[in-house]
Amino acid sequence: MNIEKLLTSLDAKHPGESEYLQAVREVLLSIEEVYNQHPEFEKAKIVERLVEPDRIFTFKIPWVDDRGDVQVNIGYRLQFNNAIGPYKGGLRFHSSVNLSILKFLGFEQIFKNALTTLPMGGAKGGSDFNPRGKSDAEVMRFSQAFMLELWKHIGPDMDVPAGDIGVGAREIGYLNGMYKKLTRTCTGVLTGKGLEFGGSLVRPEATGFGGLYFMKQMLETNGDTLQGKTIALSGFGNVAWGAALKATQLGGKVITISGPDGYIYDPQGIAGEKIDYLLDLRATCEDIVEPYAKRFGATFVAGKRPWEVKADIALPCATQNELDINDAKLLIKNGVKCIGEISNMGCTPEAINLFIENKILYGPSKAVNAGGVATSGLEMSQNAMHLVWPAEEVDAKLHQIMASIHDQCVEYGRQPDGYINYMKGANIAGFMKVAKAMMAQGVV
Repeated sequence: MNIEKLLTSLDAKHPGESEYLQAVREVLLSIEEVYNQHPEFEKAKIVERLVEPDRIFTFKIPWVDDRGDVQVNIGYRLQFNNAIGPYKGGLRFHSSVNLSILKFLGFEQIFKNALTTLPMGGAKGGSDFNPRGKSDAEVMRFSQAFMLELWKHIGPDMDVPAGDIGVGAREIGYLNGMYKKLTRTCTGVLTGKGLEFGGSLVRPEATGFGGLYFMKQMLETNGDTLQGKTIALSGFGNVAWGAALKATQLGGKVITISGPDGYIYDPQGIAGEKIDYLLDLRATCEDIVEPYAKRFGATFVAGKRPWEVKADIALPCATQNELDINDAKLLIKNGVKCIGEISNMGCTPEAINLFIENKILYGPSKAVNAGGVATSGLEMSQNAMHLVWPAEEVDAKLHQIMASIHDQCVEYGRQPDGYINYMKGANIAGFMKVAKAMMAQGVV
């Protein structure tokens, strides 16, 4: 496999799609050695087929705001690969949404879903609509207009969307209601639903919970523990909330959160009512964290990210490429022990390379944050069987899945000197499962 030739070809076909090309490069570089041991993959052009989505739906979404004015947004659904199961991936409503971001997320989702051991393919979708500052009625009208275009292309055995940034329980509810009206079915085609109409217990916390289960096992495998560790988190939404809650339960001390306005440093630890307050913050129309400092007497640092704070563990929980090489240098200088991407592709390639060169434990997002989609898969199972599992059962299954993901990373990522390259391990494990499934099903 000539990686540079393939990437040059992709760049020419998809100019300017930097996030997508970054995600492809990371995976291809780490699987190159294994791929070249399988000439049958090269003959079947597995990589060339894998890096292009099966299909992309793009559509306009006209809707009417509360003033009676017509607004027009763009909607997308990328069905990337369904070799191991129906397409599965979130919907993101945010002004930053574009084709490159959704293609990177959909590509990552293929391998993340494969690692969960559940039968789910990779997909992603969304719109440049931003629900922040919109009334409930406006969000409802937009969600209904979005689903009016999407419904023909999804289904419980075809494509099962979920939530993502900007798409929470409210949006999923409106999308689900419109899907039911259009199809006259109750099939559980969306995950992240309310508990009253087919949702799963533990789903809101699952990404953060799963991330901490992975980090706990990562540390223990390397002769360490979460107990007493200081933890720097970014973000303050559902992911950061779930991570802070589980980190505290497992004996760690969370000392930062962050937003677009800056970060909070709370050396006393973010626990108890402080964690609960994150949900109140997230529910406001202002995407800021400064009110936390005023309420709890913590330090607010405007316009900066939390990676300059001395901490044992760093957990990006906000968005892609939020931790760069300068942040990585600061973390290493301050003695960081491990980093886990609970946000999708939270670290830049340069930062990742620096962590690995310095033998710092680094957990990639496709492994660390797979708990969210894993629990969505469990929601699909519950819907298919028309039952609801108790929270303890869902959490136990989540714990088991994250342990399996960790084991796969170790199997493929352990180096001769004993260091575990979790990025390489996750990429190879996910790729091998999908590649073998593609080979078995022919050129389709």
